[in-house]
Amino acid sequence: MWKCPKCGKTFKNTNQSHYCGEKPKTIKEYIISQDKDKQADLFLMRQILRQALPGAEERISWSMPTYWKNHSILHFAAAKKHIGFYPGPEAVMEFKEDLKKYSVDKGTIRIPYGNIDIDLVKKIAQWCLNTGNHA
Repeated sequence: MWKCPKCGKTFKNTNQSHYCGEKPKTIKEYIISQDKDKQADLFLMRQILRQALPGAEERISWSMPTYWKNHSILHFAAAKKHIGFYPGPEAVMEFKEDLKKYSVDKGTIRIPYGNIDIDLVKKIAQWCLNTGNHA
């Protein structure tokens, strides 16, 4: 077991990533709470998704930035070495050829920092919105 020296929470994994104190209420607060070297890419993801999903509401759900329009469309989150992009399993299957350069699992795309394919992220987000497939 590992205990965070800042907040005192106990975790199974050493140096488990988590929020100390109050959780962010907005996506901007979420991004600002991340390491400085990750913030530019996270703000870029936000910008891409805001443009690709006009009219979608920005929320924090499951402690992650979420885009919502009658339901959760997709999420993204900061990780140690990548941005976790969560458009759902159908999207990962639909774009599997385009996603060969990334590590993927069911519903998850891992985008290394500094390697965001703007057009692909936008295309996936719009597909999720237009088809009703979502995370």
